[in-house]
Amino acid sequence: MKTTLLISTYNWPEALNLVLASVLAQSKLPDELLIADDGSNAETKTVIDAFITKTTLPVKHIWHEDKGFRKSRILNKAIAQAKGDYIIQLDGDCIMHKDFVEDHAALAQKKVYLYGSRVNIQEFFLKELFLKRKIKFGFFAKGIKKRTRNLRIPLFSSFYKPKAEISKKMRGCNLSFWRSDFIAVNGYNEDIEGWGREDSELVLRMLHNGVAGKRLRYRGIIYHIWHKEQSKSKLSNNNQLQEETIRNKAKWCENGVDKYL
Repeated sequence: MKTTLLISTYNWPEALNLVLASVLAQSKLPDELLIADDGSNAETKTVIDAFITKTTLPVKHIWHEDKGFRKSRILNKAIAQAKGDYIIQLDGDCIMHKDFVEDHAALAQKKVYLYGSRVNIQEFFLKELFLKRKIKFGFFAKGIKKRTRNLRIPLFSSFYKPKAEISKKMRGCNLSFWRSDFIAVNGYNEDIEGWGREDSELVLRMLHNGVAGKRLRYRGIIYHIWHKEQSKSKLSNNNQLQEETIRNKAKWCENGVDKYL
């Protein structure tokens, strides 16, 4: 099984720098790294170019012009170029525990997607976080909350089983799936623009297509860096699109990844 680590980003090079540092610290490296960039400026490219000089890992920076929040589109463009069989996905504001990639890869199973939790890095700690370039956090580390999510206990993780239903705990910032299952439902729905529902709407179509969801608890740990909330101005429209997917038990979206394949 070949793995693709997929990181989405937009104009926060300081955070991306720490996330990329956590890539180098992984106990198991992915087979490739894709960075899906929703229109960042040149400073982000500088961070990525500097990272490339530090690793032999194949890296692709997939970028498109900034025309607002178009995360669904840039993720589709990136996954269309993925060489891996299995996609491990997170956001560019989420620092990885050293065993993050290993955990997702170890628990991958056919017709199942995995979703993990996130430990929260608090606002007051950001100055120190960036100044010290901190990427490791013990259970009692300063500046974090949701500490029980920082417990890595593989034995406990085995108690969680796949379920054919969507969980309120599912987040696209800690998600993995087979590329073939993604392609089978035509990937992300690009009619969803602006913040909200792009990940859950995708997962709903995967569930309708026979892919169950399994919670990755006590493994697959990430640390989410605090930031101001995104605008939710388009959430109402995105909610409506998701409700249509639920109502129609849709397995496919028309405006998806196929145009890039």
